[in-house]
Amino acid sequence: MTTLFAQPYDLSATGFYFESVDDYQQKSNGHCNTYGQPVEEYEIQFIDGDDIDAALAKAWDLSQCNLAGFFRCVEEFSLDEKQCFIIAVGECGYSFDPDKVSGNEFEVTIYGCETLTELAREFVEEGMYGEVNENLQWYLDYDAIALDLAFDYTETIIAGTRLIYACP
Repeated sequence: MTTLFAQPYDLSATGFYFESVDDYQQKSNGHCNTYGQPVEEYEIQFIDGDDIDAALAKAWDLSQCNLAGFFRCVEEFSLDEKQCFIIAVGECGYSFDPDKVSGNEFEVTIYGCETLTELAREFVEEGMYGEVNENLQWYLDYDAIALDLAFDYTETIIAGTRLIYACP
C-alpha cells in the first residue's frame, strides 16, 4: 500500500495522509485552514510504500495534477516497467503524459549486471565482439572493454538494485 501526504502551502492549515485518488479528493474537498478558508494547493509527499514506488514517485515529480496517473502506474506497471520509467524520465530526461503513459513506451535498454566489467564479459560471451575462442577469453582485458562501454552505458541503483542502462 502506498501512502502519500498532502502538505498545504497555506501555513495555517494542516495536511493529511491518503492512499488513493478517491481518498485524496474526499479529504481535500472542503479542507479549510484555521481561519475557515478553503485550502487549494498542496505539496504531495511520498510517505510509505515499496522502495521502487518511492523511486517512481521521485521520477514522477508528484503533484496534485498527476496523482491519478501515478496511482494507476503503481498498480499496473511491472517492476521492469517501473525501472524503465525511472531511468527514462529520472535519468535520461524523457517527458511523459501522466494520463496516458505506458510501461513500454520508452526506448531504454536495461541490463541486470552489477558492473560494466560484468556487462563486458556478457557481451563477449554473447558474441557482440565477434566469435572469440573460449581459450582466448582468459586473455581479454575486460576492464578496458568496460571503460569503452562507459561511453554508452551508465550504472545506477534503483530501490537497492544495481542496473546498467543505455538511452538512445
